[in-house]
Amino acid sequence: MSLYPSLEDMKVDHMIQAQTEVFGAMSAPSANTRPNAPTRPASENLSAAPAQTPGGFYPGLAAYMGLELSEDVIRANMPEYLPSYQQGNSALVQRQNHRVASSTPSNFIAPISSESPAFSKSQLTHGIRQVILCKDGDGKVGLRVKAVDKGIFVALVAKGSPAAMGGMKFGDQILQINNETVAGYSAEKVHAIFKKIGVNNIVLAVRDRPFERTLTLHKDSTGHVGFQFKEGKITAIVVDSSAARNGLLIEHNLLEINGQNVVGLKDRDVSNIIDEAGQVVTITVIPNFLYRHIMKNMSNSLVKKMMDHSVIDL
Repeated sequence: MSLYPSLEDMKVDHMIQAQTEVFGAMSAPSANTRPNAPTRPASENLSAAPAQTPGGFYPGLAAYMGLELSEDVIRANMPEYLPSYQQGNSALVQRQNHRVASSTPSNFIAPISSESPAFSKSQLTHGIRQVILCKDGDGKVGLRVKAVDKGIFVALVAKGSPAAMGGMKFGDQILQINNETVAGYSAEKVHAIFKKIGVNNIVLAVRDRPFERTLTLHKDSTGHVGFQFKEGKITAIVVDSSAARNGLLIEHNLLEINGQNVVGLKDRDVSNIIDEAGQVVTITVIPNFLYRHIMKNMSNSLVKKMMDHSVIDL
């Protein structure tokens, strides 16, 4: 079973499969065809296709889950996915080859989303990785943590710190520090471990952001993805928008836009990042009650001053 990063990707992938089946049926030799019989021009074959597939080359798409992806809509918003009939079957083969499985572990099929350069770096795995850190000149690794339900979670990654360079992110769960399991430890005890530990070869076992999830959204013709937010918290979903179609929920907080941390940024700055993000926007969110718990007793000035908001290297 294929997994898709967005409903739009699933619809376009189904559309491409439907086109492939139509062209395959037209190009298959008939049982009554003589071996040396002349082939019919592609234009004649194509003219007969709509009679075989009601609704043209996009059967059933407009009725699926309320998402209209008719030929007119695709022509207006995604013309690169329309078949170029004048070029015959070769153009379709090229488009079929364009169906890519992304490099993420879930093998997403992302005909549209893969066009975004930040897409592959915005995905969550919830898997476990090893991170090796050292201390900076001040003897710090650049992390602040919070204890949640007997687990230790990253609450702040300082910009330019060894932790930031090592790829640590808000919401990562630290499982071990130099083979010492930290489940059940308080945040103060973990901070003390980091303070006492040696300068080099600090080995962490980290689970990739278990409380978070990513959603890939697609801008409409007006450049909107379909949600409103205040102080980073999502407050409203626009009806029949990409946000609504892809299951974005209110009472969640924005953490990343296309892989860039936006925690602590002003709303207008976050809006600017979304506006400049291109047609495909992958957002990372966390339930608001968890966000508030992790950020409890963390001063806003500290977050704004220290949090790493650097743009990921694409």
